[in-house]
Amino acid sequence: MKNKSYPLKFTPPWEKNAGFGRKHKPCTRNHTKIIANPAIVMKVLRRKKIIIFLAYFLLVALTMLNLANYKWTKEPQQCNQPMQGLSFQSRSDVRFLYKAPQVKKRQLVYVLTTWRSGSSFFGELFNQNPDVFFLYEPMWHIWQKLYPGDAVSLQGAARDMLSSLYRCDFSVFQLYNTPGGKNITSLGLFGATLNKVICSYPLCSSYRKDVVGMVDDKVCKKCPPQNLQLLEEECLKYNTIVIKGVRILDINVLGPLMEDPSLNLKVIHLVRDPRAVANSRIKSRHGLIRENLQVVRSRDPKLRRVPFVDANHKVNKKDGSDYHSIGAMEVICERMSKTLQTALHPPSWFKGKYMTIRYEDMVENPVKTVRNVYRFVNLSANHDIEIFAMNMTTGTSASTKPFIVSSRNATQAASAWRTVLNYQQIRQVEEYCQHAMSLLGYLRVRTAAEAKNLSRSLLTVPKI
Repeated sequence: MKNKSYPLKFTPPWEKNAGFGRKHKPCTRNHTKIIANPAIVMKVLRRKKIIIFLAYFLLVALTMLNLANYKWTKEPQQCNQPMQGLSFQSRSDVRFLYKAPQVKKRQLVYVLTTWRSGSSFFGELFNQNPDVFFLYEPMWHIWQKLYPGDAVSLQGAARDMLSSLYRCDFSVFQLYNTPGGKNITSLGLFGATLNKVICSYPLCSSYRKDVVGMVDDKVCKKCPPQNLQLLEEECLKYNTIVIKGVRILDINVLGPLMEDPSLNLKVIHLVRDPRAVANSRIKSRHGLIRENLQVVRSRDPKLRRVPFVDANHKVNKKDGSDYHSIGAMEVICERMSKTLQTALHPPSWFKGKYMTIRYEDMVENPVKTVRNVYRFVNLSANHDIEIFAMNMTTGTSASTKPFIVSSRNATQAASAWRTVLNYQQIRQVEEYCQHAMSLLGYLRVRTAAEAKNLSRSLLTVPKI
């Protein structure tokens, strides 16, 4: 049987129906057929659901892990602390992503002291520090405005002023301004022309706060008077505010401020031998006439007192001035004793917030004093401040100008009263201040010769 031959027909590939004489059907999907098959449709949908669910679960898991890691990085936890109520913030919360830095709590300091106790020198240790905003005797404005009010009745007003000043609110000064007078400026504050903040940049271009050195009041008087609002803005820049004052007589007056949780107030009690204070008050009696009268008005008239002069001594005007100078020591020492009693039996708000500095110890070892005081108020003492303190206590000049006075031999000045006061005056001061002297380590003298014997120390270890 012969094989039947089939003729081959060649069709070029670019012609229609090309390919070995066979017609090719176009490869098209029959969508109608797929949709008509419900099994295929359900299978596809199930696969899509599973994929979407897995993707969503993976996204949620990654987001939670990322936020948890961020939370632990920003706020480390102790391993032994339970994580109760841990809430995760959304990344869309800008406040969570960009937290404001925590502001260091401001350290407030009050130097509690009395007139003629070496407080001007002690205050300079803070006035010269570039990290301290220092105010000198701001309550002077109260005593001048409310004269002749007695010292004790003015304690509440003085405390209220401190409460405002520690919050950098200087509008309180306007309360004690002359009615109808001009607004108080930076140069209108008591002691402004010796203040390093007021006389330095940016309030004035005469000095630099970071350079240690006394301020010349003649130079500072040429500074432009600034609005108190600018001084408030400058005050807010500092983390340490120190106020030195002689018109708070008892630390218990400051109790409400010391236990106020919004304030971080510490008190440094600067004390000096009451006999030396009395001697210095007599020397400067003309500048303290008003203050002496205000303090003497607070005396208890019922108390029996040592006679001021001998019976055979003729009283003159000078004795009258000395009477007020020494008589004021009765009120000062009485209030000082209350402060020392509180220190001996401290309440809860008192602990860790009180420090006593004896003037005699300070001038004997100024560098040690600076370091101890700065440590107490969380400041760092630098070499320039220590050299400054040394120079203030080892000079030889006796000038009354502020800078040269601070450069005298302070050790000799501390015992000058022993050769200046008469024995009757010494007895009177010791009678007023015996309790405070005992607690602070100041020994009494029995005779005039003993007082003048400078080879015998009248200092002992204080009980505070």
